[in-house]
Amino acid sequence: MWPGLARAYQWIERTAVILRNEPGLDAAGVRRRLSALLAALVRWTRRRHRGVLRQALAHFLLETRRYWKGLFHCYDVPDLPRTDNDLEHLFGTCRYHERRASGRVRASAGLVVRGAVRLPAIASAFLLPALDGPYLEPRNINDWQRLRFQLEQRRVPRILGRRFRANPDGYLRGIEEGLRPYLPA
Repeated sequence: MWPGLARAYQWIERTAVILRNEPGLDAAGVRRRLSALLAALVRWTRRRHRGVLRQALAHFLLETRRYWKGLFHCYDVPDLPRTDNDLEHLFGTCRYHERRASGRVRASAGLVVRGAVRLPAIASAFLLPALDGPYLEPRNINDWQRLRFQLEQRRVPRILGRRFRANPDGYLRGIEEGLRPYLPA
């Protein structure tokens, strides 16, 4: 089985070389080259191998086909990264520092509700060079006020939900008393 595995690994390496796109082809050129390589891989797999190796290569082909539609955008759009590794690193760093600060395993509700503010704050604190005052002040006061309003809008339902969970009977009694003047006698 080892010679087949070594050859299959060569196919995967050739795929990576095509996707690296050192010649600087556009999306159509990379798509053509990869399509030709995958067709040759299918022919090689059918002729030579059975069992586990064939299943592994079939899985590789299936996943390639699954991602095919969005696989080539990065070659046509300038400065579009080929992977989302940097974004995953940002979210992982955010999760790590949240866990370290709070001691929780799961993300805090505050991160979910205030993510539009917390994520950039964590990124600037841990991933970017040190920022000083001029970089931290809001550029547009209207945008800043709109963001504050949106964050407050997301916070209110969580407060009400927490009050209900803490004392459901008292919470419902307060609503009934507030509505009593509007209800028929």
